[in-house]
Amino acid sequence: MPGIDECLTEAMTLPGARGASLVDWTSGLALGTAGDSPVGDHETTAAETAELARSAAEFDTFLATDDDAGGTGDDGGPPVEDLIVTTRAGYHVLRFVETSFDSSVFLHLWLDRDTGNLALARMRLRDIAEKLVLG
Repeated sequence: MPGIDECLTEAMTLPGARGASLVDWTSGLALGTAGDSPVGDHETTAAETAELARSAAEFDTFLATDDDAGGTGDDGGPPVEDLIVTTRAGYHVLRFVETSFDSSVFLHLWLDRDTGNLALARMRLRDIAEKLVLG
């Protein structure tokens, strides 16, 4: 079972990967980083992406309804699976990680827009998040 560094290293093997991090969205702290940061500082990137993740995870608009296959999100896992932000130069994929404790972490992958494969990145980040061991 891979830990943080191994998972971030694996994320960086994705086509177009420029940077990756594991972030605690309640504190805004990076628990691990790899590659570059869009603003040159991984801690600033972690804090800014945590704000976005926190908003998505806490707003009722993004909660699953009883009619959805995922239920109400009351199973202890995060109500949102992932977020994608598209910029002129790249993609930012935030994949929420289910943990045995409070599930307040996410993987952030920064992809180059010209060489990145967004569909592949989403699938691989899901797999990486599922096998990540924290502790």
